[in-house]
Amino acid sequence: MTQLVLSLFPGIGLLDMAFEEEGFCIVRGPDLLWGGDIKRFHPPAGRFDGVIGGPPCQAFSNFRHLVKHQGFQLAENLIPEFERCVGEAQPEWLLMENVPDAPPPNVGGYHVDFQILRDVWVGGETNRARMFSFGHRTDGRALEIETLALHRPDPEPAILASGGHRVRPVKIGGSGKVKRQNSGHMYSAAYVARALACQGLPSDFLKNAPLTVEGKTRVLGNGVPLAMGRAVAQAVKRAIGLAHPRQEAAE
Repeated sequence: MTQLVLSLFPGIGLLDMAFEEEGFCIVRGPDLLWGGDIKRFHPPAGRFDGVIGGPPCQAFSNFRHLVKHQGFQLAENLIPEFERCVGEAQPEWLLMENVPDAPPPNVGGYHVDFQILRDVWVGGETNRARMFSFGHRTDGRALEIETLALHRPDPEPAILASGGHRVRPVKIGGSGKVKRQNSGHMYSAAYVARALACQGLPSDFLKNAPLTVEGKTRVLGNGVPLAMGRAVAQAVKRAIGLAHPRQEAAE
C-alpha cells in the first residue's frame, strides 16, 4: 500500500522529489515561499503514515554569528512547529532534515535517532553535511543509509542560499601586497546553473519558475541535494519494512 506522507517546509520540493521517486505519495504543507504560514496549519490526526520536513536552519547554522555581527536578525527557530505538527498528525514515523548543530525533534511517543550525512558520501557532487533525524512511534529503529565505499576526493563546495561572493582586491598597508577579500553576496545566472548541477537537477528545472535569480539561488541553496534525498528515502523505506525497488525488480 502506498504511504501517504505530509511534507512540512517543502520549499521547491527537492526532498519530496526523492520520496516520490521511491513510491511515496507526498502532500505538501504550507511554505512561506508560496505565502503559507505553518503556524496556522493543523494537520488531521491519523491520516498520514509519515511526516518529513526541513525547518529553517539559520538559528543553528555555522554562519549564525556572522549574521548577527552584520546586524541582521536570525530567522525564527521553527523546529517546535515541526514537532507540533507531528504531534497533531500522529504518523507512524517522522523524518527531519537540518544542519548538524540543530537539535533533533522531541515529540512525545516517538523514539528518535539522528545521524550526519554528507552529499558526496551517497554519490552527490558536494560536501554539504546535513543531520537527518528519524523517529518511529513503536520502537527505536534507526535509518541504515547506504554510503559509497569510494567517492570523489574533491567534492564541490555546498550550494549556499546566499549565493557566491564578490571578491575585491585590498592593499595591505604600504607593502604593495594585495589580498583578496569577500565583499557582499553575488547572485548570478552562472551560480544558478552551477547550483542546479550540484544539486543533481536538470538545467531547465527552474526555467518557468516565477523567481528572480536571487530567488532561485535561495531556494536551491535551501534544498536537499537529490542524491542525498534519494539515499535517505530508500533508507526510510527499509526502516518501515517496505521493499526496495531493486529488490522488487529482482523478484
